[in-house]
Formats: sequence, C-alpha cells, structure tokens
Amino acid sequence: MTLLALETSCDETSAAVVRDGQVLSNVVSSQIKLHAEYGGVVPELAAREHLKNLLPVAQAALAEVKISPAQLDAVAATQGPGLGIALLIGFKAAQAVAFALEKPFIGINHHEAHLYSPWIGGCDAPVADFGNFQPNISLIVSGGHTMLVLVASELKHRVLGGTIDDAAGECFDKTGKLMGLPYPAGPIIDRLAEQGNPAAFDFPRPLLHDTNDDFSFSGLKTSVRYFIRDHPELLGDRQKVADLCASVQAAIVEVLVKKTIRAAKRAGVRCVTASGGVTCNSGLRKALATACGKNGFTLRLADKSLCTDNAAMIGILAERKLRMNQPLTALDEEIKPGWQLA
Repeated sequence: MTLLALETSCDETSAAVVRDGQVLSNVVSSQIKLHAEYGGVVPELAAREHLKNLLPVAQAALAEVKISPAQLDAVAATQGPGLGIALLIGFKAAQAVAFALEKPFIGINHHEAHLYSPWIGGCDAPVADFGNFQPNISLIVSGGHTMLVLVASELKHRVLGGTIDDAAGECFDKTGKLMGLPYPAGPIIDRLAEQGNPAAFDFPRPLLHDTNDDFSFSGLKTSVRYFIRDHPELLGDRQKVADLCASVQAAIVEVLVKKTIRAAKRAGVRCVTASGGVTCNSGLRKALATACGKNGFTLRLADKSLCTDNAAMIGILAERKLRMNQPLTALDEEIKPGWQLA
C-alpha cells in the first residue's frame, strides 16, 4: 500500500509518502519565521502560507521517491483538532485528490497520530515498529496540548487527563516572552537552561501532588510574571537569565515526568511514550529516561523530526487503520477543529 498524507493543522505544511509501514518521504515547510514577528501563530497568515506551499510540498514528497499520483493506493489528511482555517486547506485538498484518483480516503485525529509517532523509528528511513507494541502510558505535550493517555492496545486508548488551562509548550513560550526572548521561546529556554542552575529560583509545580492526571501551568506562568516584575534587574544578567530558564524548565519537567510515571504505575503498564513538540526539550527527554530507568519502564520517545507537526505520523496511522479495516472518511465530510481524543 502506498499512501499520501497531508498535514496542515497549524503553522507547518507537510506531506509524506508511506508504504507498508515505512516513511518514504516527509517534507515539512515551517512558518516559524513568518509568525515570530507577531509572537504567535496568526491563523489567516497560516492559511495563506498553506495555500501557497501545499502543492509544492506534496509534489516534493512524491518526487523524492519518484512516485506519481496514479501510483497511490490511498490518501489521508489531518481532520482535527487544529486551526479551522488551516485544517481546511490540507483536508479538502486530500479529499479532492482521493476523489480524482478514485482512491480510499481517511481523516486522522492529529493527537491520535502523536500516540503512535514514538513507534516510528530511525530518521533516515523511518519504519513503524508495531511488532514490538506494548500497552503504554503516552504523554502528548505541545504548545496547545498536554495530556496523558492510556494506550491499552493498537487503536484502543483512553485519555486519563489533560490541560485545564495553559499547556506546557504555551507556558514555555509565554514565560520566555516575559523574559524578552523571541518566539518560539521553548527551544531557546532549553538551550539557555543547559547553562543555568535549575535550583536557583523556586517556582510552583502546579497539580504535582494532586491524584488526578490533569495539568495546569497558568499558575507557574503567573508566578514567573510576578517574579520578573519584582526582580527586573535579573534580565540584564545573562547568567541570571540562564538560571531563570533552568528553574522554569525544571518546574515544568518535574510535573510532566512525575505525573507520567505515577500514571504508568497506577495503570500497571511497563512502557512509557512521549511525543509532541515539547518532547524535543532535552531536559524533558533526559528526565524521562532517568525516571523510566529507575522504575524499570521501557521508554519510547518520538524522534525529534516527528515531534512537531508532520505528515509522516498521519500517514503511518492512516495506513495502519486501513490495514485494520477501520472505517473510511466520506469525501464530503468536514474538518473537526475541536476534535477531542476520547
């Protein structure tokens, strides 16, 4: 089976070609520089860029593996959740391709695709490793979402908890903005944190000791805001800024890791996975590895190339669903911007 997948849920235009569980190509066009001027994603600008970039990106993905549209066996696209005006571009384009080629079409939940991205190994020739699939607790952590999901078996999962206000990635970006760092601040905080002292400043760990699996980072963001208001001189000292970054990162990472490990113990699984843009954070990756090693858990982290929005994970999940005879998506079905993972 050779499948073309499209992803336009936010500010990255991506197309991938998947065949028999292997990602043959995965082309991503990022809009970070465009939105940096505004300190966040502007939906209308994102949609315009998707319109401009989608065809060249899709053509590049096909050309990279020397496949023509006529050789495709199926088409997939992100149906939700995401920015409605952005989702519309890729989803309707994919439906049009499927209609023109008279091929099966399937719409994919972006979050569900993240659940399986840690099972796609190797950055040169990524192959889905479902043969070694284990029940797991999956942490999905990004700019807009932070959630814990129990994945009991392939395509069977249950959300245990999620964000009740600010997501972890949002907290990284907003606290970075308070420090005067450019957007997106998350990767910059990660780099500066390596040079800082994570114990320099004591920030709250929201919901860390609550027994539920929900996350809240608005209180941490507010704490940083007041701290900077009361100590503005720190922003003029590079080392103090590094310490501040390290301290903020330590607070976020501790919450993410401890709640994930606690959920895994409660569920009785022996495997933990993590995906989403914030999973690129080196502090989080190291802390998860340490905690899983200490507790005897297997850890699978999504490859950094597959942590941010990409069509490869959409295609891999779509192909898996088609092989397992999951229902197709009608060619007149609409996008689902608020599609919640069940």
